[in-house]
Amino acid sequence: MQLAISSLRGLHAVGRVIGVAGGTVQARSSASSVRLGDRAQVCTGHTSLSGEIVKLDQGVIHILIDGDSTGISIDDRVILDPPPTFAPHACWIGRVIDPDGKPLDGRPLLPGDAARGLNASPPGSHARRAMGQRLETGLAVFNTLLPIVRGQRMGLFAGSGVGKSTLLADMARGMATDVIVIALVGERGREVRHFVENVLGPEGMQRAVVVAATSDRAPQVRRRCAGAAMAVAEHFRDQGKQVLLLIDSVTRFCEAHREVAVAGGEHANLRGFPASTGAAVAQLCERAGPGVGMAGDITAIFSVLVAGSDMEEPIADMLRGMLDGHVVLDRGLAEKGQFPAVDVVRSVSRSLPDAATVQENAIIANARRSLGTYAEAELMIQSGLYVAGSDPQIDAAIQCAPALNAFLMMKDQRGTLAHFAKLRQALASGPMQHSERPDTAA
Repeated sequence: MQLAISSLRGLHAVGRVIGVAGGTVQARSSASSVRLGDRAQVCTGHTSLSGEIVKLDQGVIHILIDGDSTGISIDDRVILDPPPTFAPHACWIGRVIDPDGKPLDGRPLLPGDAARGLNASPPGSHARRAMGQRLETGLAVFNTLLPIVRGQRMGLFAGSGVGKSTLLADMARGMATDVIVIALVGERGREVRHFVENVLGPEGMQRAVVVAATSDRAPQVRRRCAGAAMAVAEHFRDQGKQVLLLIDSVTRFCEAHREVAVAGGEHANLRGFPASTGAAVAQLCERAGPGVGMAGDITAIFSVLVAGSDMEEPIADMLRGMLDGHVVLDRGLAEKGQFPAVDVVRSVSRSLPDAATVQENAIIANARRSLGTYAEAELMIQSGLYVAGSDPQIDAAIQCAPALNAFLMMKDQRGTLAHFAKLRQALASGPMQHSERPDTAA
């Protein structure tokens, strides 16, 4: 409450509109304290339009309007202000907020006692801990073949309609962390409520904070959504809590960044994106990860929309090199009814081999080998061209394929050890794999 009162201002810097181009307004002001990212109100008769300062020239400020700029006239008054205070609090758990910390669920919400920047610097690299212990997820494939550990940053690469939102909700409900922070960047309006009430549900919302900026919001608002969610995660991390951060999606964050950057004068010459996109994504990703000292960790899942499963498109290419692993959802698997539709062969968790024992790593290697062998020979198998007995490895892969596919769809809370036992049983449904001996079984 004290912070909310102290942020109130009686004096404001002002300017006057001198030009309008599309959604960008140019205004002249003599104020010397104006900074990039500050807010502005353009007063047009009986209404006002809000915006964000995206460019500064000598005596001229460029404001990207949050909505339609229709109705703005030359010499309209412009009121300049710093960004509103963003101060997360424990009472935000179970709530849906916008990137400025205002409630979207119709109930009042007060800020905390300490303000946080939406673009804070990540912790020092030498001061951070290494990634921590393996997390229980409630999903067999992530408890075994693609483990997630405390402080790990994973990319979830998927096209539309392959179960990405459902998988994120399963992770939110099942992962063993204290707090969940979810950023819905550029999501459709009706989908936000559907995700909160039906996909995530009351069980997931009991320990979750949802930060949402729908697709109809201005690009600067959508870009702030990811930073606001990260600031909330950092608040709970600094209290010593284990935080799961889900950002859906980094692609829409980058698209919003492109719109803002182009409005500020940058050229989109990096395969359709401005050169600053890579730095913006890296700065966002680096804020997640292991904490420092007595702080907790931020375990982050960044979803990436890949058109036509193209893993070489710019955003997917950037993320693969920045994160601690990537999970690929395959449309072909989804069309066959496999959910989650994880393509294990194309997915990697860089927490391995350290996150598993020697025996578990042997089981993982055999499972991946079997899945890879079947994938390579699938066209021949399905078309009837493969003759049984031609290749022992393909024969083994065919025999254990049904059991492995059933295992990959398992969702329960039996834990990692039970899931490894099930994985070993699935592999045993075919001939014994050559690198797995009975004396190394988990």
